[in-house]
Amino acid sequence: MDINDFDFELPEKLIAQTPLQDRTASRLLVMNRKSKEIEHKHFPDIKNYLKKGDCLVLNDTRVLPARLYGIKKDTGAKLEVLLLQQEEEDCWEVLAKPAKKIKVGTELVFGDGRLRAFCLETREHGGRILQFNYDGIFYEVLDELGEMPLPPYITEQLSEKERYQTVFAKEEGSAAAPTAGLHFTNELLDELKDMGVIIAFITLHVGLGTFRPVSVDNIDDHTMHSEFYHMTAETAETLKAVKKNNGRIISVGTTSTRTIETIARDNDGEFVASSGWTDIFIYPPYNFQAIDGLITNFHLPKSTLIMLVSALVDRVSILRAYNEAVYEEYRFFSFGDAMLII
Repeated sequence: MDINDFDFELPEKLIAQTPLQDRTASRLLVMNRKSKEIEHKHFPDIKNYLKKGDCLVLNDTRVLPARLYGIKKDTGAKLEVLLLQQEEEDCWEVLAKPAKKIKVGTELVFGDGRLRAFCLETREHGGRILQFNYDGIFYEVLDELGEMPLPPYITEQLSEKERYQTVFAKEEGSAAAPTAGLHFTNELLDELKDMGVIIAFITLHVGLGTFRPVSVDNIDDHTMHSEFYHMTAETAETLKAVKKNNGRIISVGTTSTRTIETIARDNDGEFVASSGWTDIFIYPPYNFQAIDGLITNFHLPKSTLIMLVSALVDRVSILRAYNEAVYEEYRFFSFGDAMLII
C-alpha cells in the first residue's frame, strides 16, 4: 500500500497550538462503522453513544517533563537533552542536541548543579546514555527543572504542565501524552460510571517514535518503534467480563488500541495480565480482535496513526471524514478536537 494513499490537505491554521480552557469543550465528529454516516457533535455528547456495559479503556501513562536545558561543565556550552527511556536505575537513553558536543565522559550540569549527568555511551542519530546524579527524588527534581516535550508541530509554550496530562495520568514514563484522553474530566468520567459505563486502565508509555514520519513509499516496509505496555490482572478480568456480557470495548486513543490489540493477538484473542514491548503496526487490512470502537484525535497526513484509524473503518471513508473535518474547521492534532468511531 502506498504512503500517498493516506495523504490529505491540511491548512496550517487548523493545527491547534494551545489547549481549550475546558477539556470537554472540544468538538466531536462521530462516524458509524457500519453505515459510514457522520455526525457533528461536542465531546460531552459522547454519553449519547455509550450504554450500560460498555467499557472505555484509558491509558494512565504520565508524561515526564523530559526536556532539559543545561551546559557542559568544562566549556559552559549550552545543550539540550530529551529523556527517551530509562535503561536502569539512574541511566537513561536521551536524545542530545547538539550531539557532537557530548562524547563519552562528558559531564553535563542542569539547574545550577542540582542535576548532573555523565555520558556513558554514544548512539546513532544523537542518542546518548547518560547517568544522572542528584540529591532527593529524581522525578521531583525533573519536575522542577524539565519542560514538557511537546510535539514538533506545536510552536507555542504551554503555560500549565498539567494541561498536557490526562486527569487520570498516574504511571510515570511517557514522552508524549495519550491525547485522546485529554478531553475527559473527572466529572465526565463520573457521569459515565453512573450510566453503567465501565472504566478500565492500561499503561503504554508513548515514545517519540510516534512523531517520526513514515520514510518509505510502501508502508509494508515500515518498521514501528517499540513502546512499553502493561495490563493488570484486574483490567484483563474486566475486559473478559465485558466481552462475555456482550458489552463493547471502546479504546480511548491509538495507544490503548495498540496495547490491547497486542495482548489479544499474542494470546489467541484473550485478555491476560502482561507487560512487555510492542511494535505492532496496524494498517488496512487488519482484523481487530479486541476493540469495538475508538475515541481519537485527528492525526497527521501519511502517519501511522491515520493508518490505524483507517483500518477500523476503511481508508476512503476515513479520508472523507477528515476532509469534512477540514471543511468544518475542526482543530487537529494533540490539542485538537476528537473523533468517535463506533
